[in-house]
Amino acid sequence: MYSTISSTFEARTLLLLAALFLPLAACDRDESREINATDASGESYPTDFALTDHRGKSARLSDFRGKVVALFFGFTQCPDVCPTTLAEFSQVYRDLGRDADQVQVLFVSIDPERDTQQLLAEYLPAFDSRFLGLRGSSEDVRRVADAYKVTYRKIHARNGNSYTMDHTALVFLFDGKGRLRLKVPHGQSAQALTRLIREIRDTP
Repeated sequence: MYSTISSTFEARTLLLLAALFLPLAACDRDESREINATDASGESYPTDFALTDHRGKSARLSDFRGKVVALFFGFTQCPDVCPTTLAEFSQVYRDLGRDADQVQVLFVSIDPERDTQQLLAEYLPAFDSRFLGLRGSSEDVRRVADAYKVTYRKIHARNGNSYTMDHTALVFLFDGKGRLRLKVPHGQSAQALTRLIREIRDTP
């Protein structure tokens, strides 16, 4: 089973790495396209939680105060939404240049059964070495996801030997004081994400 997952992961990683060198934004996108994001500053969400990062260290949301944090829930076997979002943030980091050090991407695995620490340690750096993958027990992950109103469930294949995950596809953007500012749905361009991050960073 692991060899199948590993070979699939390696093939997908090669494709994704190739995609990172393609022009993801600029000439192929309409810069005037409306940015889709929801103001969450008046909503009640937790300002902290604790999981384990892909290096095996304890990680809390509050550890990243002073930075804009982009929090995303997903899984490494995801065929589209998750790698696309991470690829967009790779472009965001390149667009920000030195300012990228003021942004932290956190990827919470909703599939801790398959997403081991080792697999996350291989998967996240394929997009950017500064991204962090977070995991925990099934109960811990469910608790954090529920707190952010993120839903997910297994979708089993007909043969019953494999499954995928159906999940909420949102990026949560926090400001440097740890306040949730925006909820951004899947499909936003790197340009749009960069603009939102700069606005959050520059707004008191």
